[in-house]
Amino acid sequence: MKKILFTFIAFLMLLHTNAQTSIFNDLLQQHVSDEGIVDYQSFKKDEAKLDSYIKYLEKTTPESSWSKDKERAFWINAYNAYTIKLILENYPLKSIMEIERKDKNAWKIPFAKIGNTTYTLDHIEHQILRKKFFDPKIHVGVNCASMSCPKLGNVAFTEENIDAELTKLMKAFINDQNRNKITEKRIQISEIFNWFKGDFTKNGSIIDYLNKYSETEIKSNAKISYLKYDWSLNGK
Repeated sequence: MKKILFTFIAFLMLLHTNAQTSIFNDLLQQHVSDEGIVDYQSFKKDEAKLDSYIKYLEKTTPESSWSKDKERAFWINAYNAYTIKLILENYPLKSIMEIERKDKNAWKIPFAKIGNTTYTLDHIEHQILRKKFFDPKIHVGVNCASMSCPKLGNVAFTEENIDAELTKLMKAFINDQNRNKITEKRIQISEIFNWFKGDFTKNGSIIDYLNKYSETEIKSNAKISYLKYDWSLNGK
């Protein structure tokens, strides 16, 4: 009887999680283009729906019984939802770099509540996602609301889709000529590959990593330089 009850409770929790993620997914579908451009003005009109998803985040603490994929999806969705919320609270603006509270920039403001703990965006990205999951594709999952960032996907991450969606976003990012300029003998790539070089070179060189997704095969001795980062808002 106890086993049946536990299974039933777990089933109800799964339904609740899926329903809440569906709310965030619907918002992304409505307000984010396939190119990752966000219509913040229309998103602002749907802020109450975003708030309902954030209320779910505030009441939820990832459990040890969760799979790594479920937990990874949860934290990336949380990062992106709170980033969008921060933009909407300060909209209109030209860049996330304009946001500041008590001398803290957007990534160092403690405002993202998960369960009983309040986090900064930096903590979620660096101390949880990067430290716990060791997956370079996290860098195309979390979104910094800027034009040089990998595009914001318009699909919420789930336990079932996270690997496929992150792979899709990484391939799109690397082959996007606005963000990375790749030829066989010379590459001008995003500063992300410089800032987080260690994440991308655990199993080889940066060129080895790029070649896993690049449509153009890069020579091992290709010249590498980094593009200036565009922090302007990823909005219409």
